[in-house]
Amino acid sequence: MIKTFRICTIILIFMSTLFISSYKSTANQGFFNMSYLYFGGIHTYVDQVNKTKGSLNVVSPNYFDINDEGKLVITAKLSTPFINEMHRRGVKVVPFLANHWSLKAGRAGLDNRDQLARDIAKAVDQYNLDGVNVDIEGVGRDFQGISYRDLHTDFIRLLRQYLPNGKEISVAVAANPNGWNTGWHGFYDYKGISNHADYLMIMAYDESWESADSPIGPVSSLSFFERSVQYAINQGVPRNKIVNGLPFYGRIWKLDGPTLNNVSIHGRGLSSTRVDPLLKQFNGKVFYDEKVQSPYARFTIPKGKNAFLGLLELTEGDYIIWYENERSIKAKLRVPSRFNIKGTGSWALFHETPETWDYYSLWLNGKYFADVPNGHWGEANIISVAERGWMGGTSSNTFSPNDSLTRAQGAVILIRALGYADRFPKEYIFTDTNGHWARREIELARELGMINGLGNNRFAPNDPLTREQLATILNNIFQFQTEATVSSIKSPFEDVSTDRWSYTPVINIYNKGYLSGFDDGTFRPSAKSTRAQMAALMDRMSLEFEQLKQR
Repeated sequence: MIKTFRICTIILIFMSTLFISSYKSTANQGFFNMSYLYFGGIHTYVDQVNKTKGSLNVVSPNYFDINDEGKLVITAKLSTPFINEMHRRGVKVVPFLANHWSLKAGRAGLDNRDQLARDIAKAVDQYNLDGVNVDIEGVGRDFQGISYRDLHTDFIRLLRQYLPNGKEISVAVAANPNGWNTGWHGFYDYKGISNHADYLMIMAYDESWESADSPIGPVSSLSFFERSVQYAINQGVPRNKIVNGLPFYGRIWKLDGPTLNNVSIHGRGLSSTRVDPLLKQFNGKVFYDEKVQSPYARFTIPKGKNAFLGLLELTEGDYIIWYENERSIKAKLRVPSRFNIKGTGSWALFHETPETWDYYSLWLNGKYFADVPNGHWGEANIISVAERGWMGGTSSNTFSPNDSLTRAQGAVILIRALGYADRFPKEYIFTDTNGHWARREIELARELGMINGLGNNRFAPNDPLTREQLATILNNIFQFQTEATVSSIKSPFEDVSTDRWSYTPVINIYNKGYLSGFDDGTFRPSAKSTRAQMAALMDRMSLEFEQLKQR
C-alpha cells in the first residue's frame, strides 16, 4: 500500500511538471519571500507552488512534528519528488517543526532539545532538505523555575551546531508590537535567537483571534504589522534577519448570538477565498477602514437560509468578517523597503486569492505596476495615489496610464479621496448605472453635489471624463473663488470663451494652478482626461483633499 501511494505521488508530481515547463523563479531577485505549506494534501503542493508564479524563495511544508515525548516525528507529507522538483526550480524546501500549540509537546521537546536537534539535523541531511523552520508556539516563558525562553534559544543554538553547513535555520516568533514580557509573546528572545538563526519569521497576524475575549477587528492592521518590525529592530535583530509574515486568512464573528446549533462564533478563521462567495450569496457589503488599512464586510443570512465553512454551519443572523484584500496586502508589501528588512512570509498557501500572485512580487520589490516603467513621467504621482487608496489599477498589476478616464472612475476616485468610500446614497436615480460596478459611488457623488447627470436620469458612466467636466467637478467640491469676478477676467485660453458653460470652473481651477493649458494657448476643454493625468492632478491636490476632510 505504501509503495502504491508513493508511486501515485511520483506520477502526480511528474504530471504537474509537464504543465509548468515555463515556470521561472523570479524571487531570487529583490526582497526575500517565503510561505508555509500546511493545507491541502501532498498531491496539491506542486499546484499550490505553481500558483505563486515564481514568487517564492523558500517553501516551508509541515514535515516535522514534536510528539508529547519531545521526539521528532516525520509526517506523512514528506515527499522526495516534491523536494527534488522545488530544487529544480531553485526554490528551497525548509520544513517547519511544529508542536501545534501543544504545551506538553513544546516543553518536552525543549527538555529533549539536544537529541531533538541531532535528529532534525540527521533528517535534513537524509532527505536533502535545505534547513528547518522552528515553529514552537503556546509555551509560556517560565514554568517551575525553568526558563523555557532560554531553553528555546539554546535549542536554536544546538540546531546551528548540528545542522550541516549551508543549511538554514529560521524561527517563527510571535509578533510583539506592544513589548509584552510574559506569556506566549515573552517566550521569544528575539536578539538571542537572531545570534544563531538566519532569520526570524515574525507572525505579524492574529491581532484579533478566536476567543470571546478578542476584539472584533483586523487580523493584521498596518500599524500592527509595522510595529512588529520595529520591535524586532529595537531588540537588536539585524534588519537582514527580519522577515515579516502576513495572513492569507480572515476572521468571522456572529454579532447577534450563537447559531441555531448553539455555536458561538468569535473570530473563527476562514480562508480569504471564502469571503467573496459568502458576500455574493448574501448580498454583503464591503468596507475599508482607512485608519487600520484593513477591509471588513458585513452580511446577513436570512431566516431559513444557511452556509457552511467546512463543518461549521452559519445560520440566520448578522455577521462581520475582517480579512485581507489586494489593497491591504499591497500596503504591507511596501513595509520591507521602508524598514530595509529581509522580506516577507505568509500563512499560508492554499488560502490566498489567485490574483495575489499577479502583484505580490511587483509590489514587494517596488515595481507596483508592470505598465508604469521606472522613469515614467507620472510614476511618482501614480504610486502616491495608489498608496493612498484613491486610484487602483485596471488589474492587479496594471494601471493603464494612457487610457481615458471614465466618468465612473472619476466619481469613484473623488469619493475615495474625500473619505466617503464607506457611505451609501439615500436613493438611486440614474437609470443607466443599474448593475454598474461604480453605481454606489456615482449616486453618492450626485447626492454630495459633486456631479450631475446628462439629463433624463442618465449619467453615461463609461463615457470619457473631459477636462472641463473634471474642472467642474473639482470646483463643485472645493468652491474655489477667484479674487475678481470671473466674468471680468479675460480668458487665458482661446478655446474657452467667457460664455462657455465650463468657463467659471475652468478659470477657477486654472488660477489655483492645478490644471494648465497647452503650449499653443489652448485648454482643450473637450479633450479626454487620461488616468496618468488624473493621478498627477490628485497628487498635486492631495493637501486640498486632506484639509477638506478635516473641516
